[in-house]
Amino acid sequence: MIRAAKTNAQQNRHCADFITMLTNDVFLIVLLSAALNAGWNSAIKVGGDRITAMAITTLAGSGLSLLALPWVDMPAATSWSLLVLSIVVHTAYHFALPVAYNHGDMGQVYPIARGSAPLLVMLGAALFAGEWPSSGALWGVTCLCAGVLSLALVRSAGHRASQRRAVGYALLTGVLIAAYTVVDALGARQAGSAIGFAVMLTLGDGIATALIVLLWKGPRTFCVDRAMLLRCGAAGSMQMGAYWIAVWALARAPMGAVSALRETSVLLVALISTWLLKERMGAARMVSVALVCAGLLMVRLSS
Repeated sequence: MIRAAKTNAQQNRHCADFITMLTNDVFLIVLLSAALNAGWNSAIKVGGDRITAMAITTLAGSGLSLLALPWVDMPAATSWSLLVLSIVVHTAYHFALPVAYNHGDMGQVYPIARGSAPLLVMLGAALFAGEWPSSGALWGVTCLCAGVLSLALVRSAGHRASQRRAVGYALLTGVLIAAYTVVDALGARQAGSAIGFAVMLTLGDGIATALIVLLWKGPRTFCVDRAMLLRCGAAGSMQMGAYWIAVWALARAPMGAVSALRETSVLLVALISTWLLKERMGAARMVSVALVCAGLLMVRLSS
């Protein structure tokens, strides 16, 4: 057992030796992942039962994953334990996010959830993969922390208790995002086929999420109107694209850099929540989002 642990540690260090920079192709495609992530989150937030919307979205994604399955290589057996763990964490995330949206608006919940994740990803990457951040990345993390803290203190219209719950669920969502990011990175690097790992992941977590909602709320919860069905179908496509790209990138670049770059979607969601969802974007929140994004940019430039 000790020998196996040493072997895994050596493999992680060996992997870290080669995963040292964020190339231009990874940079551009992760930006696409950020845009897709902002898009499907917006679809979940827009009206209706958000738990049901998430279940239908992830189930639609599982359908796409099933179609893709014959065209990808199966992940190596050594990554299966990480695959199962990732499915569990992703499924928990699928419930934490809509609950957070039930208590707070998108312009508050999304930046806290996404902005807090890179801090924990950097810590996990250092502990489990030997990816230690540079001094520039640490300054970026400090700036990001300030932005996240200020976001947590910004109060939207509504009861204080509700806003505290929104922040709490958003931070829980951030922890889950960080956890699945680290697990996905380690799994994809051991899988041999990062896309195969991603497809199996999205197949499993979509089915798991839908089954839990089915047992919890009953089959009638899936009886939705055509508009919601189409919206969730489009969201499912964007969700799968965002996840597959992220897992592919995590197999090739440092976890902290990929996570930070992916969270540039905070800017897109700030615009969406203000212009499309008509949520209030006060001066304090604009400063908070700017601090978060400045920190993310510093992390990106230092990688």
